Formats: sequence, structure tokens, C-alpha cells
Amino acid sequence: MLETIRNAWRIDDLRKKMIYTLMIIMVFRVGAAIPVPFMNPHVLTELASGGSAGLIGYIDILTGGAFSRATLFAMSISPYITASIIMQLLTVAIPALEALQKEGADGRKKLAKITRYATIGLALLQSIAYYIMNYNLYSQNYGDFAVRYRGGFEGWFSAVVIVSCFTAGAMLIVWLGESIDKQGIGNGISIILFAGIISRGPSTIYMLRHYWERALLGDRQYYFLVPFIIIMFIFVIGAIVLMTNAERRIPVQYAKRVVGRKMYGGQSSYIPIKVTMSGVMPIIFASAILSIPTMIVGFARMDTSRGIGMVLNWLSYDTPLYAAFYLFLIIAFNYFYVAIQYNPLEMANNLRKNNGTIPGIRPGKPTSDFISKVIAKITLVGALFIAAIAIIPVLLAGFAQMPGLGLGGTSIIIIVGVALDTVRQLESQMMMRHYKGFLE
Repeated sequence: MLETIRNAWRIDDLRKKMIYTLMIIMVFRVGAAIPVPFMNPHVLTELASGGSAGLIGYIDILTGGAFSRATLFAMSISPYITASIIMQLLTVAIPALEALQKEGADGRKKLAKITRYATIGLALLQSIAYYIMNYNLYSQNYGDFAVRYRGGFEGWFSAVVIVSCFTAGAMLIVWLGESIDKQGIGNGISIILFAGIISRGPSTIYMLRHYWERALLGDRQYYFLVPFIIIMFIFVIGAIVLMTNAERRIPVQYAKRVVGRKMYGGQSSYIPIKVTMSGVMPIIFASAILSIPTMIVGFARMDTSRGIGMVLNWLSYDTPLYAAFYLFLIIAFNYFYVAIQYNPLEMANNLRKNNGTIPGIRPGKPTSDFISKVIAKITLVGALFIAAIAIIPVLLAGFAQMPGLGLGGTSIIIIVGVALDTVRQLESQMMMRHYKGFLE
């Protein structure tokens, strides 16, 4: 990876793209430090101090700390991700959107435009929800006359300012991500998310140092827990790299055919099916669904000792019931996401049109059934792996009792996936330029 980056830096065109990407990341980090008026983030900072031990801590990790500090980019790219997921689902359900997707570049531009409009609406709704949560937590600051003006004109004015700032910040991040797509390196939205998560690295290192100092002062359990977490972190990264690159290759043999005086076909190839073809999307889906009970309890300020509040509290982040539902939803969404991305019948028809066959499998429906069985098995392996990576931090949080580390399987998957994807893009662009140092 380092060799690829060093070789890419020697090419003027790629060096300019890399510098442009770094500049956009710097703008993103500056925006993540600009405070929104009328906000007092101390309450959210205390709630998020548990790192990955709660919903607010989880959101705070994905936003690079902007959420708990109530800054301009507190919403980060979550409205855009939600809008993209909704558009993917609607593309399968609505024939008009599916036709747009098949139109090529023009159709994709129209879908991207619709996604941006949907992002504006979702960003507005999410900003209002964020304002309501802060209002209920009394984490807003109107000055010395806070109580007197809480429901007056100053309260409405501050609400408009806060919601407008959060919505504008979310759309500005979308623009920054699209700028990276056009003039930088890598997927812009993924790079922004990557930068936000990486920015939490120093605080995690500081907390590990804090717990090690506690071990030296007499808390002997940390002599075991701190090295164990470090080893687990390295192991998880290695496993993610291995599984991200793992694939099942279905062999394909193309028949020979004569056109004029030339012979075409006859070569052997394969259909690559990645083990973790759905990536981190099932985790995002499951987290969004299971965050609803916690958000209801937080917004409505319910009593968690009885009634509906107690039932909803059973699905809080650190309960066994949450882990069980989390595991089930990740596996279910993994199958669902793969089903809308891969169509075995269409793959079998394409093979038949190109005179391709899978050795030992008859063309047509037998080929479609064979591909379906392979995809089902690979999907199960990938789903169990992703679920394990997502569940381990939940179990570790309850076992270690070390708040503030900000560890999360989702974060690690995103970091490793974005890093590998960016390096692949660098390698492909270097290959296109026939860079001698790389080819050697």
C-alpha cells in the first residue's frame, strides 16, 4: 500500500488529485470544529464520553466528534447515506427508476439529482430531530435569560438558526464529497466518512494510555485488558482485509465461433463473487432500525422503569436482546442487499448470449440455480463474518467496562474498506498511464 502511494505521488496528475483530496479533508475538519450558535454541547459531550457504549457515542464516532460538539457538520453524511439507501430500494420497486438506472450516464445523473433532493428533505428532518433532542436535554444556550425566553421569540429564532446550520452543513458535505469524485482520488463520500472516523484515533490512543496508567496505579485487570484490546484490534483488521479481498470464482468456458476468417472465443474465464459483497451496508441498516427505540426514549424522556419505556429500554445498546436482534438483522439485510444487487437469472442469460457455460452445468435454468446456490452460501459466510465484527465490540464493551475507547466493528470495516478501495483506484490509474516503476 505504501509503495503504491509513493509511486502515485511521483506522477504529477495523481499528485495534484491527492493534494486536492487532502485539501477537501482539511475543509471538512475545519467545518467539524465550527460551533453552531445557541448550542451548549457539554451535555452531549458527557453523554458521548462512553465512546461506543451508546447510540450518541456511535454517531459521534462516525461524525468525527462533530455530533457531540454540536458543530456545523454534526449531521455528517448520514442524510446522504439514508437517501442513497432509500433510492436503491425504490429503484428495485419502481419500474421508472429502474429504467433510469439502465439508461447509462444520463440516467445515473438524474438519479443522483433525485438523491440530492431527498438528502435535503432528510437533512431537514434529522436537523429538527437533533434540535428537539437538545431542547429536551437542555443543552441549548440563549444567554443569561435562558429560562425566560425558552419558549418566546428568541427560542423560535434559535430553532431556525440551529436547524438551518445543521441542514446547510449536511449539504455542504455532499458537495465536498462530489468535489472529490470529480477532481480527487477515491469515492468522495467514503473519504469524508473515513476522515471523520480516523480523527478519533488520537483520543482512542489517549484513553488506552489512561487505562494503562490505571493499571500501573493498582487496577491490575487492565494489565490484561489493554494488551487484549490491542491484539483484538490488529486481529480484526487482518480478518477484514482477508475477507474483503476473498472471493469465490465460478469458472466459465466460452465456445469457439468462426466469424469470417477469424475465430473468436475458446478462452476460459471466471465470475468473481466477493464474500463480503454487501460491505458495511447491512450494519448501517441494522443500526438505523435498532436506534429507533433509543431515540424514542430520548426524545420522549420516558420512564425506563415501567411500561413502554421499560420495553424499549430492553433494546438499549449494551443488552443481550440488542445483540441478538442486531445479529439477526445484519444477516437478514445482508441477504436482502445481495438479492437486489445480483440477479442469477440475468447472469445466466448473459452467459448464454455470449456462448459461455459453466463446466458441468447446462445452460439456462440449471446455470441460474447453480449461481443462486453459490451466492446463497457465500452470502451466509459473509453475513456471519460481518455480524461477528459488529457484535464483538458490543460484547467487549460489556466485558471490559472501558468507556471512551470509541472502538467499533463498523468503524474498522469502513476504514479498511475505504483504504483498500482508494489504493485500488490509484493502482488502476497508474496502470492506465503505463507507469514503468509500478509495472516492474
